[in-house]
Amino acid sequence: MDRSVDNIPLGVYNGAVNNISMGGSIKEVSNVKHYDKQVKNRIKRMEGQLRGIVRMMEEGKDCKEVIAQLSAVRSGLDRVIGLIVSQNLIDCILQANGDEKKLNESIQEAVNLFVKSR
Repeated sequence: MDRSVDNIPLGVYNGAVNNISMGGSIKEVSNVKHYDKQVKNRIKRMEGQLRGIVRMMEEGKDCKEVIAQLSAVRSGLDRVIGLIVSQNLIDCILQANGDEKKLNESIQEAVNLFVKSR
């Protein structure tokens, strides 16, 4: 099996298992997932945005401003979910090593994760 991921439209794969240039890699060591710094930073940024939204509400800001910020957080969260699911799928494809059953199960699991996040 060709182990490249050139045909997967999820970002530019840099050739090393578990690293993609989009910033969303997960490294698995002994069945423990290690999320990269960029993903964690995105989550921390959203955490700060949510604190800001609470502050806006406490200050009685206009609902349009609050909704705009909530939408930004939701959009950021959707992007993080997409990054994590796509990286997991890439890892599963590489680990399937030509096993069609494993590959199909991995794809179905990724689809289920993505649908569940909606």
